[in-house]
Amino acid sequence: MQLVQDPATKADAQQFWQLPGHQLDRLLASTRHADRVELKLVVPPAAHERTCESLGVDFSRASARKVYFLDTADLELKRRGVVARIRSVGDRADDSVVKLRPCTAEDLPGRLRRSKRFGVEIDAMPGQFVCTGAMTRRLGKNDVRKVVRGERPLRALFAKEQLALLPSRIRIDDLTIFGPVDVRRQKIMPQGADFRLAIERWTYPDGSALLELSTRCAARSAVPVAAQLVSVLRAYEIELTGEQQTKTQTTLSYFHCAG
Repeated sequence: MQLVQDPATKADAQQFWQLPGHQLDRLLASTRHADRVELKLVVPPAAHERTCESLGVDFSRASARKVYFLDTADLELKRRGVVARIRSVGDRADDSVVKLRPCTAEDLPGRLRRSKRFGVEIDAMPGQFVCTGAMTRRLGKNDVRKVVRGERPLRALFAKEQLALLPSRIRIDDLTIFGPVDVRRQKIMPQGADFRLAIERWTYPDGSALLELSTRCAARSAVPVAAQLVSVLRAYEIELTGEQQTKTQTTLSYFHCAG
């Protein structure tokens, strides 16, 4: 059941979302059909160092990940609203995911909504949001490395349920691997917050970087968490400015142009 939101709290949350009234109404309506909401903020490059210092983040001690995206040479998956990603996570288990982005949660087949591997999440950034359906598979250590080295086929990383989400004429083994991106991630508990804040730095082969702050919450808690996030950002002197673009968009654009 959706919580009745206090108008003052909703107004504070709107300072994070920065959406016109009709789009804010759409966002709040979408939370009724989602499992979770992830609130994200991409920090302008000029503010990366200052933001990390303010939050007390030292990426030299952060967990290391290698992330790869899969698509056709002309990014047909992206055009069709499908994202395929594989990830190597240090000394932990690797994983793969296929996402439907954007999707309309209430229109998804019942078999997907019943799957324990499938979840619906709203990714919300200042000025934009998108509903995403994702199916994830947990892998073994070094599974991704073996595929990248050509020792195993791409399809070995995906379950049949995941492959069924791809457009019918696209075969997973025909896709191009875009990457890797070096990813460092830390989580902190900000002062005065009831949630943990994830700080991720994605570093590309040319040395350029994307810095993202994010927190996840239950869909029904999106408004109060967004309101509290605004207070946290103010306390750490982090501005809600700068171009907002998803990591998927940034990564595919980078490697596609580089290729």
